[in-house]
Amino acid sequence: MTDAMEERWSAERAADWHARTGWLVGFNYLPRTAVNWTELWQADTFDLATIEQELAWAASIGFNALRTNLQFLVWQHDATGLRERIDRFLGVAARNGIGVMLCPFDDCAFSGLEPYLGAQGDPIPGIHNSGAAASPGRAVVRDRARWPELERYVRDVVGHFRDDARIVVWDLYNEPGNDFVFTRRAKPDAADPLWPHGMALARETFAWARAVAPRQPLTTGVWSLEWRTRETELLQLSDVVSFHSYLPLPDLIAQVDVLRAEARPILCTEWLARGLGSNAATHLPYFAEQRIGCFHWGLVNGRTQTHLPWPGFEPFHAGGIWQHDLLHADGTPYDAQEIAEFRRWCARARRG
Repeated sequence: MTDAMEERWSAERAADWHARTGWLVGFNYLPRTAVNWTELWQADTFDLATIEQELAWAASIGFNALRTNLQFLVWQHDATGLRERIDRFLGVAARNGIGVMLCPFDDCAFSGLEPYLGAQGDPIPGIHNSGAAASPGRAVVRDRARWPELERYVRDVVGHFRDDARIVVWDLYNEPGNDFVFTRRAKPDAADPLWPHGMALARETFAWARAVAPRQPLTTGVWSLEWRTRETELLQLSDVVSFHSYLPLPDLIAQVDVLRAEARPILCTEWLARGLGSNAATHLPYFAEQRIGCFHWGLVNGRTQTHLPWPGFEPFHAGGIWQHDLLHADGTPYDAQEIAEFRRWCARARRG
């Protein structure tokens, strides 16, 4: 048993956190002007004015939480500046009544490119999330000689904000081992699959984060269709359980029924894929009834182009139906009835 598992929160402490925090209804966030999280957090492209505008729109709907990723390369280049920008971001969120879930690592890089600093380039027309960049990057995940630097990053960022009430939970690693490439710029390395490296790094990341004793809970979500055979260790490491599901409600319920065995609060940190049957009208009532925190994908449509379907999923989104995102770039709803549904359930969350 690792030290990270030995120091996992007790079920009672996790339940107390859940009772104090209440039902979280949030969204995964990138401002419309950012093609990826590198562009969000770099000094030259950190767009606080747009963030302020968009989080005010989110508050007007009633959201009380958001989830967003960090970028290791930005910390490596400018650790002090990144911490300052995180602080400003947290301030905007707090003024709008929105708690923040921060995610230091992420293997999901649909672009197929390694992350880089500087101008990120424009999205590829017609391609979902074509500029997505991993953190720290798949090459670094595979290179264990680089991991001491990753440890310094985790200890620095988590340690700096360990007592910050504006952060409600740390999602330490988004989709460890995800080597899918949707833009076809590159192919997964069949000879050296990413998954074992990602899972090993996730294990270490929990230990590094626990070493600085954050007051917020730690989690990393199960995410793949094969999660029951290759990702259950993430559940055992996490203080609160989290998962991804873009499937219809019966499939989501079946997954939750299995996750209940952990006897922990549950967060669905990614959902909403309209053409696949993951919709506000079906899912929000269930999340509310079960008090499952929920963070759908996308607030304002922008440079990520996540309104478009994943490549290969176009038949599920016939007629131009948006896959993700709630608002047009001017703040008007994609679907006014859907926004009304979110307002209804967000108001319930705000009432406690």
